[in-house]
Amino acid sequence: MFNIMMALAVSQIVVASPDKKAEIRIAADGASYSVYREGEPIVSASPMGLELANAPDFSDLEVVDIQKQSQKRDLALTATKASAARDWHNGAIVTFREKTGAHRTLSVEARASNDGVAFRYLLPKDAPVVLKGEKTAYRFPNDPACEVTEYSSSHENSWALKKISELDGAKLYDVPVVCSSASGRTHYAIVQSGIEAYAGSSLSPVDGGLKVRVTPLPDRKDVAVRSAAGLTSAWRAVMMADRAGDLIQSHLIGNLSAQAEGDYSWVKPGKVAWDWWSGPTAGEKPTMERFRRFIDFAAESGFPYFLIDAGWPLNATPCCDADPKTDITQSNPVIDMPALVKYADSKGVGLILWAHWKHVEPRMEAVLDTYQRWGIKGVKVDFMERDDQEMVQFYVRLAQETAKRHLLLDMHGAFPPAGLARTYPNYITQEGVLGLEYNKFAWGQVTPGHNVKLAYTRMLLGPMDYTPGGFRNSTPQTYVAREVMPMTRTTRGQALAQYVVFDSPLQMISDDPAAYANAPGFEFLKDVPTAWDETRFIDGSPESHVVVARRKGQTWYVGAMTNEESRTVAIPLGFLGGGKFKAEIWQDGAGANDVEHVVKSISNRDVLHIPMSVGGGAAITIKPVH
Repeated sequence: MFNIMMALAVSQIVVASPDKKAEIRIAADGASYSVYREGEPIVSASPMGLELANAPDFSDLEVVDIQKQSQKRDLALTATKASAARDWHNGAIVTFREKTGAHRTLSVEARASNDGVAFRYLLPKDAPVVLKGEKTAYRFPNDPACEVTEYSSSHENSWALKKISELDGAKLYDVPVVCSSASGRTHYAIVQSGIEAYAGSSLSPVDGGLKVRVTPLPDRKDVAVRSAAGLTSAWRAVMMADRAGDLIQSHLIGNLSAQAEGDYSWVKPGKVAWDWWSGPTAGEKPTMERFRRFIDFAAESGFPYFLIDAGWPLNATPCCDADPKTDITQSNPVIDMPALVKYADSKGVGLILWAHWKHVEPRMEAVLDTYQRWGIKGVKVDFMERDDQEMVQFYVRLAQETAKRHLLLDMHGAFPPAGLARTYPNYITQEGVLGLEYNKFAWGQVTPGHNVKLAYTRMLLGPMDYTPGGFRNSTPQTYVAREVMPMTRTTRGQALAQYVVFDSPLQMISDDPAAYANAPGFEFLKDVPTAWDETRFIDGSPESHVVVARRKGQTWYVGAMTNEESRTVAIPLGFLGGGKFKAEIWQDGAGANDVEHVVKSISNRDVLHIPMSVGGGAAITIKPVH
């Protein structure tokens, strides 16, 4: 037990990571905190605290108890970027009490891991809480330049490198915000986790930093969170590493979350044939013949799933609205869903169904019971576009109910991940990303540079259903916008690399089956896994390129992507074990739709030099030679 009398005599409580590099320091009056790494200030003294709607804010606090914590465990993971996560941290629960007045207590739980620090607020369960918001802010020394994206309901925006002082005070910004310290020795990301009993949040520019804005309830702009008894807030976390890309390997957000309970061995990751991206935005008319075509394609390619998007239910309307006449427990009369499921099952393919959340929410159990009875393997739920407390509770309930029925869950029109997939591994992917679908529109900004930045920003939070796989490839200069059979703004090499670089255990094969017929590089898509035993960042920066290596069993897969500049990257192979290996390389060819296939014998002493065209990339498979 920490010596409380000593704590009362000092100005701050310090929690240091196991490797002693990362520290979170909490002021003894509970009014501020700071974050350091290797002695360098990352977050300077910044406000902390709660803003209450049903009582005066806490004030004039003193420390009355400190409970030290320490954790050293390795957590087995299901269908994600690694087979296990190391959760080693030091922590403390610091309890403050008001010196005067009602003598209320407020606790702050703080943790420090080698890959970051975090804290959250705890209120005792002896009274209801109505929360207006938080005082929490992040003050940054030396006005760092950060990768930022504007906050919107869909969370589908581009990223820009801006100094904190350049941010628009009239706008809100989304998580993560990714910066580097003044020395350049530390790269860090502002993130959140553990929102299931809380609400999502955004970040509002304030002098020298950002203030947390907890999303208010839709019907009460002055209330963000209601609780019948006490409060457990979201974690406010700062991921930290030597390089921006090293953050990709971090498990901090998941480690802060409630861990999965029960058996999730039934969760099967894999690739998904998909019928929407290549067709009209409003969707094509459903027919048994069209659906069987995609099922046959999935079966022939070895893909375990086919996703039937909008338009399949009874009285369906275009994708984006929720007509009360639509019945998602019945299919269009031309579709015999049980017969289609039986046909797909005979081919080794499982079906996933799209649904609007407003059709799911009022009768969730009846809908999911129907899908379970039909033999459906998962649901894609869309257009929530909110992250307030009521919507967060919808996510939690849906994750729980789909898990009960052994259904996979894919959320679109969704807020970015905040650790819920660690609690419910069947919640296998989600959107909250400006993805490939925006290539259907001339105003879309799915540029090569955007794709590179995603690896260092949005992907840090968890799986992202970017929906890769466009095989009508071009360059930013030759791209032509088409809603039907759209093009991409990147080369075939980058289209392949996205299956390694982008994290999504349920990964779409987004184009029409005809696009893949005899197409260069498609053999790589048939082979590449979607969940991994190990992930390593190799090289790159958010403003240039990214190289990521992922291992499944004894086989390594490497993905390399560049922005609007051509470059040759050197990939040292020291991450390989001893012995000889065969490397198969699919790299940019003469044209945007061409790939050069190279086979080499290599060892861990070698370095691969991979040329990438403008908007290009490469995918590499490395297998041991026995």
